[in-house]
Amino acid sequence: MNDKCIIVTGSSSGIGRSISSKLLSLGAKVIGLARDHNKFKINNKNYVTYNIDLNDFHSLAEVTKNILKENPQINVLVSNAGYGDFGPLENFSIDQIEEFISMNLTSHIVLTKCLLSHFKKIGGGDIIYMGSEAGLSGAKNGSLYCSAKFGLRGLSQSISRDVSNKNIRVCIINPGMVRTSFFKDLKFSPGDDSNNAIDVENISSSVINILNLERNTVIDEINLSPLKKVLKFK
Repeated sequence: MNDKCIIVTGSSSGIGRSISSKLLSLGAKVIGLARDHNKFKINNKNYVTYNIDLNDFHSLAEVTKNILKENPQINVLVSNAGYGDFGPLENFSIDQIEEFISMNLTSHIVLTKCLLSHFKKIGGGDIIYMGSEAGLSGAKNGSLYCSAKFGLRGLSQSISRDVSNKNIRVCIINPGMVRTSFFKDLKFSPGDDSNNAIDVENISSSVINILNLERNTVIDEINLSPLKKVLKFK
């Protein structure tokens, strides 16, 4: 991984933190984007952080431009940041809907747009999106989350076809329930048994496996599920 310089969004917690830790342990340079980095402080010269609200798209574009100037060797994007909110659609305000779709879908689109020209200029790169099993099938009370993840999956498939002739590989990872702080403010979480949730290390290992493949091989999509799907309601 010594030849990798990787932007990871949502790098300060959960899946993003696990991915960042794994990459750093293998010698990659990680550019972490998050609102608050206090949750993940590590003494590693290869970990560079930027505080940013990914929902502020104009600021995101400007910061990304500066990041590329300071780190022209960037060759990977792990677009991971997002959050969950579930319930009947009519219970969400217009502002809640707008913010949710902005964070969980539009921010991924904007960041990808900002990086594509750079990847083409340097002759290649990798884009990995963190999707969800919610992007594979609609679920009760999941109208917002499923809409965003279906959209992200469509983005991944479309961008892949647009840039495959530019040596840019695109993959989306669709995990089921992962035992992280994702469920902290939700009304449900995975069951207590270890078989009821995916260990976050399996997600970060999947990212490493994607990046370690020879350049002529592309994994379009990875679907990961816990052995037994059991929910615990709070």
